[in-house]
Amino acid sequence: MPRANRPRRAASSASSKWAAPHRPLGSAALSRTESGTDGDWHVRHIPGGASVKDYRCPGCDQTLPSGTPHVVTWPAGEYGSVGERRHWHLPCWNARDRRRPGRRR
Repeated sequence: MPRANRPRRAASSASSKWAAPHRPLGSAALSRTESGTDGDWHVRHIPGGASVKDYRCPGCDQTLPSGTPHVVTWPAGEYGSVGERRHWHLPCWNARDRRRPGRRR
């Protein structure tokens, strides 16, 4: 690519217009509320690039490696705490009503 056509690099990542602002996990703009037989839940989709840790999916008991797109859920009650958040594979989250309680594969 010719030098004149290359995009310019920002002086710092904080000043870049592409840098996403930090938002808390419970931000209403990023999460939605879902209802199911197990109650109401806040659900937030996490893209693969935003996942920096390994988690264990409670639906299948398998590891969610860093860089894997997934969903984070927590009870929709007024006082959902950090300890109540769970990271799920999207298919596991969607199938949670069809699984038998206590059965892990």
